[in-house]
Amino acid sequence: MKVLIINCSPVKNGATAEIVNIVSECLKERYCVADICIDDFDFSFCKGCRTCHSTAKCVQQDEVDKMMEQFEWADIIVSVTPSYWADIPGQFKAFIDRCTPWCNTHEPHARISSGKKGYVIALRTGPGMKESL
Repeated sequence: MKVLIINCSPVKNGATAEIVNIVSECLKERYCVADICIDDFDFSFCKGCRTCHSTAKCVQQDEVDKMMEQFEWADIIVSVTPSYWADIPGQFKAFIDRCTPWCNTHEPHARISSGKKGYVIALRTGPGMKESL
């Protein structure tokens, strides 16, 4: 089985990245593991045009499709995210919004293979803990 672990933080070497490394190390003996950082992809905010509701494709040409190729590759997807002001970072939220073409609340919608499992690890550091390692 193939596992994709996503660092959903814009900080590539902080506490979230450390959790990604720990999870990757724990899983790599049993699974084929790949990890990516959301900040390595260039994509724009959803424009709210709803074109994807009738075409199943976003009008923007950027790297969201590249990220979705990684989702297609994986059997298991683990999103590791910090908590900023009791919520996810803006980059992760922007990516979720851009997944609208794959949302089954409208037809047609884009599809990735079925049977995938998804997990989220959310972490929060305290004021005395540094984000960078």
